[in-house]
Amino acid sequence: MSYEKMGGNALDYMPCRYGESRITFRGPKKKTTGKYTIFLGGTETYGKFLAEPFPTLVEKETEQTCINFGCVNAGVDVFLSDPTALLAAQRADTVVIQAMGAQNMSNRFYRVHPRRNDRFVGASDVMKSIFREIDFTEFHFTRHMLGTLCARAPDRYAMLRDELKQAWIARMRLLLNSVSGRKILLWFSAKQPAEAASSPGLGPDPLFVDRAMIETLRPIVSDVVEVVASPEALRRNSEGMMYSEMEELGAKRLLGPLAHSEAAEALLQVL
Repeated sequence: MSYEKMGGNALDYMPCRYGESRITFRGPKKKTTGKYTIFLGGTETYGKFLAEPFPTLVEKETEQTCINFGCVNAGVDVFLSDPTALLAAQRADTVVIQAMGAQNMSNRFYRVHPRRNDRFVGASDVMKSIFREIDFTEFHFTRHMLGTLCARAPDRYAMLRDELKQAWIARMRLLLNSVSGRKILLWFSAKQPAEAASSPGLGPDPLFVDRAMIETLRPIVSDVVEVVASPEALRRNSEGMMYSEMEELGAKRLLGPLAHSEAAEALLQVL
C-alpha cells in the first residue's frame, strides 16, 4: 500500500538521537532508565515502510517499554562503535539483537562507513593484491562490490566470504559480551538459516550468516528465536506497507506487516 493509496501522507519514523550519538534511530524517543527492552538491528528492526515494526508490536502486548535501536542497513559495527548505544544496551533488562548480514562490517579486506555500514569506503592493500583486475573506485555499496566479485572471481570471492563469516562471529561475540542482562538473538528472514554457504550468488539475507554461525553464539545468549516468514506473509508481503512509487521495488524486498506480526509473536513466547 503506497502513500498515494493512503491519502498522500508519508510515514513519520519520528527519527531521534540519544545522548551524544550521531546515529539516527527510530522514534519516538524514550528514556533509557528503569526497566526496558532494547532492540538492536538493521532495516528489519527499524521497520522501514512499516507503521508498526515488531518492536512496537511487542511493546503493545507486554505494556513494557521497548526501545527501537534499529538502524537502516546496519551491521554489527554500528553498535560496537557507538558508546551511547552500548550504554543503553548495558542498562536494559533485555536486549534483542537481530542477526544482521556479515557484509556490512569493516574487515581486513575493506572498510565501511562507521554509521552507514552499507557504504563501501575502500579496499585494503590485501584486497587489491588478491583482486588485481578489479577497480574498486567503481563501488559505493558493499552489496554491489561483493556481487561483482562473486560473478567475476568466484574462487577468490569464496575466500573473502569465509573471512566475513569469521569476522561476523568475532564481532557478535564482542557485542554480546559487552552487554549484561538477558540477551536474545533473533533470526528474522524469508529463509531458514542455511547449513552452509552453498547458495548461488550472494545468497539470502542476512547475507552469509548460516546455521553454524548461529549455533556458535547460542552458549552466550539466553535464547535464540528463529522467525522465518510464512508463505502467507510472503505472499501478502507489501500489503500495509507505506512507500512512494519510487520506493516500491525496495519495499517489496523487505518483510511486510504480517511477517513482523509473526516475529513479535515468536518473541513474546520468550519475553
